[in-house]
Amino acid sequence: MSLGLPPFYGAVKWLVIVNSAIYLLMLVVQGVAPGVARGIYALGYLTPTAVMHGWIWQLVSYSFFHLGLFHILFNMITLWMFGALLEQGGWRSNQFYEFYFTCVVGAAVTTIAVSYLGLVAPFTWLGVTPLTATAGSSGGIYGIMIAVAVLYGDSEFMMFPLPITIRAKYLVAIFVFISLAGALQGGRGESVANFAHLGGALVGYLYLKLLPRGGLMFATSERYYGVRNSYYRWKRRRAAKKFEVYMRKHDRSEFFDEYGNYRDPKDKEKGNGGSSNSNWVN
Repeated sequence: MSLGLPPFYGAVKWLVIVNSAIYLLMLVVQGVAPGVARGIYALGYLTPTAVMHGWIWQLVSYSFFHLGLFHILFNMITLWMFGALLEQGGWRSNQFYEFYFTCVVGAAVTTIAVSYLGLVAPFTWLGVTPLTATAGSSGGIYGIMIAVAVLYGDSEFMMFPLPITIRAKYLVAIFVFISLAGALQGGRGESVANFAHLGGALVGYLYLKLLPRGGLMFATSERYYGVRNSYYRWKRRRAAKKFEVYMRKHDRSEFFDEYGNYRDPKDKEKGNGGSSNSNWVN
């Protein structure tokens, strides 16, 4: 087992750079124009009631905003540590982005569902309402963690600063347990984030189990090419049937000699007696 840091490239690198740049930019905006910063947060954070009124971009935009230094540091380090395993394992950048943002959207939909469920009498103890705002990339990151647990569960992580290692599937199970316990505590606004974690993890698991290894875009392209090829095969069969009908209505000897070579109709017109001097062959 290597103690070095994982490689920093591909989709993981750009996600970390973009998230970090937005966090630093918002710190500047918040210091220069607090009112503008509050407006941007209102537009970018995930607020269930806003999404239900048409602000659907919040299903993705909330994942680029973070609530503090430790929040973004923990998320980006986790994304780097776990995401690098997937990219090293052969995931292309397009597939990584697709999986990550599918989990982000899945976490957002889960959050919205739970927030409205919290209005129903038996579930008011959840402490979540449609006005509760959510921010952070944890939903997508939990999906990435689930992917590592499913595909590379026996990979080992060092529990720094402790000199012990733990397998990825057990480490991810601990994180999921903590989020589940936090969500079930209820009565606190923080529980909405835990439901987002669980939603991202669930969607990530379903993605891996229900879709082909290549991902959603791969499945869609395969279906497209399959339909296209079926259409071309149908056209060839149709043309072959028409040709068979045509040949049954005509004497085959008019077109082919005794050796199977194609007889150019122009030879007959020239009075060559149907000689087989044509360069056309079957």
